[in-house]
Amino acid sequence: MKLIFATSNQNKINEVSRILGNNLEIEGTSLEIDEIQSIDPVKVAEAKAKAYFNQLKTPLIVEDTSLSFNGLNGLPGPYINDFSKALSNKGLIDLLSSTDNRRAVAQVTFCLIVDENNIHTFEGKVEGTIANQEKGTNGFGWDPIFIPLGQEKTFAEMQDSEKDNYSMRAKALSLLQQYISANPF
Repeated sequence: MKLIFATSNQNKINEVSRILGNNLEIEGTSLEIDEIQSIDPVKVAEAKAKAYFNQLKTPLIVEDTSLSFNGLNGLPGPYINDFSKALSNKGLIDLLSSTDNRRAVAQVTFCLIVDENNIHTFEGKVEGTIANQEKGTNGFGWDPIFIPLGQEKTFAEMQDSEKDNYSMRAKALSLLQQYISANPF
C-alpha cells in the first residue's frame, strides 16, 4: 500500500520508511501549505492534514514535531522548526544558559486522513534533556542536542536501530501502523 507523507524533508521520509519497513510505501510531496500557529501540536497536525487532503484528494499522513524545554515553560514546543532555523542547535542550547533545568519533552504527532470524515491522530513522546553541546553526526535537526531519559548519548550519537528504541517518531508510527493493520483503506 502506498501512502503520501506530506513533507519534502527527505530525512523524515527515510526515517518513516525505515521504521514502517515494507508494510507501507511512503512517498513525499513537494506541495507546500500554510500552517496554523498553535501551542497545541494535535490542532496543528489535524489542520495540516485537512489542508493537504483538500489539495491532494488522497489518503495521507502529516507530522508535527514539538520540542518543549521545561526550563522555558514549554517553549519552543511546536515552534521548534522556526526556532531551529533562526538559532541553530547552538542557539537552542544557549536559550537554557540562564536555567539549571535542561529537561525537555520531544513529541511527534502524526495525523492520518483517509477522507474528510476519517481523521486519526497518533502521538509519541520522549522525555529527556538538552545537552550542553552538540554531539554526534547521525540523524538530523536537533538530534545532536537531545538525550533521551536514562541515556547518555544524544539521538545523533546513536545508530538508527538504537535511536528507534527511544524515538518519539517510532512510538507514534507504531500506533499508526497498528491502526492501519486493523483498519485498511
